[in-house]
Amino acid sequence: MSFPAASNRSARRLFTSRPGVRRGAAATAAAVAVAALAVPGRAAAAPSAPVPAPRPPDGKQAVATGYGGAVSSVDLDASRSALEVLRHGGNAFDAAVAATATLGVTEPYVSAIGGGGYFTYYDARSRRVYTIDGREKAPKAMKETSFIDPATGKPLPFDQAVTSGLSVGVPGTVAQWDTGLRRFGTRSMASLLQPAIRVAEHGFTVDQEFQDQTAVNEARFRDIVPTRELFLPGGKLPQVGSTFRNPDLARTYRELARRGPSWLYGGELGREIVRTVQHPPKDPKAARNVRPGLMTNADPPAYRPVWRDPTHVNYRGLDVYGMAPSSSGGTTVGEALNILGNFHLSPKDPVTALHYYLEASKLAYADRGRYVGDPDKVSVPVRELLSQGFARERACLIKPDAAAQAPVAPGDPDGNYPPCKPPGNTTRALAMEGPQTTHLVVADRWGDVASYTLSIEQFGGSALTVPGRGFLLNNELTDFDFQPPAPGQAPDPNLPGPEKRPRSSMSPTIVLRDGRPLLAVGTPGGSTIITTVLQILLNRIDLGMSLPAALAAPRATQRNTPQVFAEQAFIDRYGRALAAKGHRLEVFPGPPVGQIGAAAGLEFLAPGLVQAVAEPVRRHGGSALVVWPQR
Repeated sequence: MSFPAASNRSARRLFTSRPGVRRGAAATAAAVAVAALAVPGRAAAAPSAPVPAPRPPDGKQAVATGYGGAVSSVDLDASRSALEVLRHGGNAFDAAVAATATLGVTEPYVSAIGGGGYFTYYDARSRRVYTIDGREKAPKAMKETSFIDPATGKPLPFDQAVTSGLSVGVPGTVAQWDTGLRRFGTRSMASLLQPAIRVAEHGFTVDQEFQDQTAVNEARFRDIVPTRELFLPGGKLPQVGSTFRNPDLARTYRELARRGPSWLYGGELGREIVRTVQHPPKDPKAARNVRPGLMTNADPPAYRPVWRDPTHVNYRGLDVYGMAPSSSGGTTVGEALNILGNFHLSPKDPVTALHYYLEASKLAYADRGRYVGDPDKVSVPVRELLSQGFARERACLIKPDAAAQAPVAPGDPDGNYPPCKPPGNTTRALAMEGPQTTHLVVADRWGDVASYTLSIEQFGGSALTVPGRGFLLNNELTDFDFQPPAPGQAPDPNLPGPEKRPRSSMSPTIVLRDGRPLLAVGTPGGSTIITTVLQILLNRIDLGMSLPAALAAPRATQRNTPQVFAEQAFIDRYGRALAAKGHRLEVFPGPPVGQIGAAAGLEFLAPGLVQAVAEPVRRHGGSALVVWPQR
């Protein structure tokens, strides 16, 4: 794809045209060649047609193209909240906050003010990409051995660690909103909470996805009194088609709008969170062991989100920006792209391209596990992990016709990169990271772009609802590795520690061409987030798919494990050919079984003309909307 020659000023006029002018410009925009990404040194292959797929249910649409701004998320109500802000002159950052607040109502098991996330933002005025690390932090009292059962000397069973106060990190979402709005916002947080308040008060229609997520959590929700009362009304699963209201959350949002973020970070809401963590409101009759947590009243006031330099790699002439540590998303996606840049990948031979994608993922995940953690607590060699020399050294280990036996060992990003270096003999098992997260993308009329991934970790987080407040608390601290390495082994950068952020795989990504936004993409999926984002970029840039096709295409994930986990459609299409190269494919175990991620993306087809893309089927479909649809 190429933009027409135009100055930044003239391009900005296209973005800021009134609706009538913008519609009049549609004919001109339609004449622009937007069919393919032009890669330097290669002929631009026309992208394949979008993969036919069922239309999302409940009035949602998976693709929307038009002017004036766009949004894609997993939820229609959230997308509508963002669109309302865009239509009334708010920018992409404003709209993203409004959408995520609404997701706290309609997607409460994956998104809430009891969690955190990572925000990647392109500011059209400065033509720069910024990122905010709003990841939850461990309390000051947390130690390397906090997840070791003192009675046995072994790590706690994962299910016991999850449903506990011990797993709850200091929430970062509200502080992240406040920090970003102070720099980029044009609306107050109070005004941006209003759409979500309306949805919480009037209710939303329960769909199959909401019921399914509730059913997954039913047993542990029944054991936590305020959680049972809120999410199992009358002691039953909410029925598909019924209306679900959350008046407690409406009151919480209204009070947050009135008092501001200090109500959580040093005020009464923060103290209520701490009481819930220290004294989990478990039903006395329940047999479940719900351990108290380590958070104290001193922890929420000490929380600060962090502005971090984004990761950046150049891939096929495009600038790919992502989230730096404490997320591993930007470094791992970036390293894998750098490795892939050493090979010619063609849409005429997708099997070979996918082989290199799986092998590059395998190598990058090995380095992720060895080197990436919270950079405020451990030294992370970001520059070397993203260096071309290190990528060439790793790429030389890939054989064109044979998959390496996994797990492979990490490389040595030491700045000294001979032509080829044999693999080492140590590696680390893949840590558990829950796949339940959410992602959204927003663009506004001025060309600003938000790519935002946020989470409370598992579906339902810790299962602890703050009494009377209508939201769940996260279990993000289970993203730490529970057990320190044995003596003589390499140090682990992702052990628990005081005020430390656990490593994440969230990968909110923005791609620029010639300094202007081209693509934005992200997804939920725990440690599969990285491979999903990487595969979508591969599909779009190297395999010539349109963005809707790239996002809908069947997925596979290789995270330095013996198996390649994949969706059944991927196995049906590519399994035999990849097995011949030594890849062992199995159906992704979920949850949900056989589905990887639930991505959201957007692409600028021409100045001012944006295509928003949501999942057509996964997690029962997402919602893409634009301010002024293209005619």
